[in-house]
Amino acid sequence: MAKNIPRIPTGAELVILQSLWRSGSGTVRQIVEQMTDTGYTTVLKTLQIMHKKGLVSRDESGHAHIYLPAFSQDALEREMALDLTNRAFDGSASRLALQALSAKGATAEELEQMKALLTRIEDEDV
Repeated sequence: MAKNIPRIPTGAELVILQSLWRSGSGTVRQIVEQMTDTGYTTVLKTLQIMHKKGLVSRDESGHAHIYLPAFSQDALEREMALDLTNRAFDGSASRLALQALSAKGATAEELEQMKALLTRIEDEDV
């Protein structure tokens, strides 16, 4: 990861980030249109906080500010998984993975992805 994520986003911030990851960027109005139960002012205030935290960047060159995610979805998911692993699972990634799988299960495609990852990790250790 090129740069560390400054803070783990809140639930509301994650919803906005997911919208931005889908679209690539957006104005406050465009983000509000993708959300079903959140008003313009709430999204604007949340984006302003996210900008201060460094979770989004903002293009102020036009009339309407355009917001962009400051981190890729993959980078943020890794950081959040690492944070949860350290806080709740005493640093054990395998315990985190086992709990996640026992709680929700996995599709055949996800299991194949996991096998490929395990193979790659094993090959790197050799």
